[in-house]
Amino acid sequence: MDTKSLPDILTLRQVCDLLNVHPNTLRQWDAKGILPAIRFGARKDRRYKKQDVLKLLERKGA
Repeated sequence: MDTKSLPDILTLRQVCDLLNVHPNTLRQWDAKGILPAIRFGARKDRRYKKQDVLKLLERKGA
C-alpha cells in the first residue's frame, strides 16, 4: 500500500486494513498506549495519526 497517498488522519477501518489487525486489537492498543487514538464527533469515533501508524509499522518491521 502506498502510504504517501493516505490522509494524515486515518479511520479505524483504514488502520485495520493497513496493519492487518482486528478493530478490537486497535481498541486495546489505544487503551494500553501502544497506538493512541484521537476521538472525533459525538460518537467519539476513533481516528489515528498517519505518523503514529507509520512509526508502529517501522517498529514491527525491525
